[in-house]
Amino acid sequence: MNISFEIVPRTQQAFDEQYAFVQKLDGGINFINVPDIQRFDTRSWELANRIDRDKYRFIPHFRAIDFKTDGGELFRIIEDYHLDSVLLVSGDPPEGLKRAFYNTDVVDLIRAVRRRFPDLNIYAGFDPHRQGLRDECEYTQRKADAGAVGFFSQPFYDQRLIEIYAEHMQGLETYIGISPITTQASMNYWEVKNKVKFPKSFRPDYDWNVEFANRVIAAAAAAGLNVYFMPIRIDLQRYFGGIRLGG
Repeated sequence: MNISFEIVPRTQQAFDEQYAFVQKLDGGINFINVPDIQRFDTRSWELANRIDRDKYRFIPHFRAIDFKTDGGELFRIIEDYHLDSVLLVSGDPPEGLKRAFYNTDVVDLIRAVRRRFPDLNIYAGFDPHRQGLRDECEYTQRKADAGAVGFFSQPFYDQRLIEIYAEHMQGLETYIGISPITTQASMNYWEVKNKVKFPKSFRPDYDWNVEFANRVIAAAAAAGLNVYFMPIRIDLQRYFGGIRLGG
């Protein structure tokens, strides 16, 4: 089982601090994902030289709306930074339209990148909350048919939902998203912004989230799945101090 850790590049110093924390964890983490967020100055792929790529698989995120369908600029970045893995997502339009964007469909971009780089590890995302299960699974299959070899999910908070999606993701390299929510305000945000329906047992505290993560890790290991941690504004030591990365 692979375990990926997402580091958000708010600043290069913040990135370095979280990367240093990852290196202190007792094994388990072997992938580092870096999202590309338009309000930050540092682009995801620019962190390629700030991590030990012999120790960690580096997976920068790319938003389809930032690139033309022909992928020319994206191709150049992949070559210049010697990338062996990428995660392609749709992306939201820039706030205030201050930056140019394109009406590029992520499925089309996956297909273009696959044609240019037949051996590249191309990953895509899936979201168990944005639409019905059938529609999301069909969308995921379209991405796989276009050339995606694996998928990183948005966070789950209900193990029953993980089991359902796992049945439909068989044969695909799948990373189950885990993002601890430790405040009521964060819970409200996920409900409104990301359409998450929490189970009645959910509590926005460290104890519930640590226990849930440990159950997901164990279940993922048994089912041949992988895990994707997305820690957002939490006490990393407090949270990961209770996480059993070995399953």
